[in-house]
Amino acid sequence: MAVGARSGTEEPEEPAGRGETPQPAASSVHRSRSESQTDPQGSVPLDKPGTSGTSETLGTAPGEEAGGSMKKAKKPRAFWKELPILIGIALLLALLIKTFLVQAFSIPSDSMQDTLQRGDRVLVDKLTPWFGSKPERGEVVVFHDPGGWLNETPTPEPNPVQKVLSFIGLMPSAEEKDLIKRVIAVGGDTVECHGSGPVKVNGKALKEDSYVFPGATPCGDRAFGPIHVPKGRIWVMGDHRDDSLDSRYHQNLKGNGTVSENEVVGRAFTIAWPINRWATLPVPDTFDQPGINKAMAATPAALGLAGALPIVMWRRRRLTAGRNPR
Repeated sequence: MAVGARSGTEEPEEPAGRGETPQPAASSVHRSRSESQTDPQGSVPLDKPGTSGTSETLGTAPGEEAGGSMKKAKKPRAFWKELPILIGIALLLALLIKTFLVQAFSIPSDSMQDTLQRGDRVLVDKLTPWFGSKPERGEVVVFHDPGGWLNETPTPEPNPVQKVLSFIGLMPSAEEKDLIKRVIAVGGDTVECHGSGPVKVNGKALKEDSYVFPGATPCGDRAFGPIHVPKGRIWVMGDHRDDSLDSRYHQNLKGNGTVSENEVVGRAFTIAWPINRWATLPVPDTFDQPGINKAMAATPAALGLAGALPIVMWRRRRLTAGRNPR
């Protein structure tokens, strides 16, 4: 007996194998559909395992999951849509690098010849000062105008492109008044130069042939000193002593020509452009000569005294204990 909708007659079905193969009743389609499963919401019918119904019969397109949800492959975003995001990330990274790590500066004058030429681009380390690093003798540093050093130098008006490039650190800012010089003496030092030189730091003569412009004298045309550099300040000079308005020419200002360490942007450590002038900017060997650093010269004696004191005290106690009656 067929299960499901009836045809309206009660005639018995003829057993299979007798006569012709029975044709499926018209209600078989309805039966197969009524026996098919549905999803929990009863929306789209699904075939039972093993049934012969096809996805086309049930209206299910190829690639559909159970439950009627459609898997749609995500199309890659067009490059022109991602380009603004990439540019924004690049600008943000450049700004962070300029602020905390490295900044490029252009050399505007001849005051640092022959070490630096006009138009050179140098990279300045701005990271180490965040960790307490201080300017040291012999370093080439960039610093803000302490006040009055660049009054006579007109500031060019930058165009919009220069403003954007300087903002992200690809070009030096035309609005900021920065200078680049070599540190000759630091806080606590005594520096002087008379006649044709040499420059002396803490009584030690500097051998400056490796970086002073050929033909220039160590003092240039301005003798000075002896000058005691206050703590937290530095004495700076250009390598082209005849063409550098450095500490020698600003002794009438606050600090007697010295620059506060707080005004220092960072140390210039390499020439990045042009390519044919790639080079590092190391500290000349003359600044490492023995005795130039007063603090270092006093250190061995202080350490010796500190080490000998406990031994003397221990020996004194033993001698005193041996004299006491028991």
